[in-house]
Amino acid sequence: MQDRLLQDGILLIISGPSGSGKGTVCKNLQPTEGFALSISMTTRTQRPGEVHGIDYIFCDKDQFRAVRDADGLLEHAMYGNNYYGTPVSYVNDQMRNGHTVVLEINVVGALQVKEKYPEAILIFLMPPTFSDLRHRLELRGTEDEAEIDRRFRRAWDEVAELPKYDYLVINDSVENAVNEIKLIVASEKLKPHRSNEKISHFHDNIENGE
Repeated sequence: MQDRLLQDGILLIISGPSGSGKGTVCKNLQPTEGFALSISMTTRTQRPGEVHGIDYIFCDKDQFRAVRDADGLLEHAMYGNNYYGTPVSYVNDQMRNGHTVVLEINVVGALQVKEKYPEAILIFLMPPTFSDLRHRLELRGTEDEAEIDRRFRRAWDEVAELPKYDYLVINDSVENAVNEIKLIVASEKLKPHRSNEKISHFHDNIENGE
């Protein structure tokens, strides 16, 4: 199953510290261009404006553990005091249809997925500077000062994992970041190991003397 899914679609993982703009960038990767955004389960509190089943699947910790224990998650991690995880079924369905499935997950979850699916593409998203990152966290107004400090310290630990990623995208603007991600995906689709069907067609032509 793993090999088939990797040939049919691309698994694209976007990570980065809180405040790097992951959510906004991912929402600008359009389904009309072959992208399918995965929806994560989380036990964190629903923020104003977020919609259950669209932004996240919100649940309590007992519900999350039940899905996890039934092997219903591609990856899972605890970030702060909350669980996050990616449901397997949606990812499988989208990749069977040849879509580029986008997972917006933290570093721990991304490396879990990479271990299971080595062909997954890992992109690390960062603002131009750490000062920008701090400023963005403060502008959100969704965390108190202590939580901002905690997330800012955590960002340094996350950046230390950057060498394990395939690409770094600097989010100096949403438009630029989205365009760079599109270029990465276009480049990945041209790699020979993702073109087995085309290569088989070439072999058939050679055997037929064409």
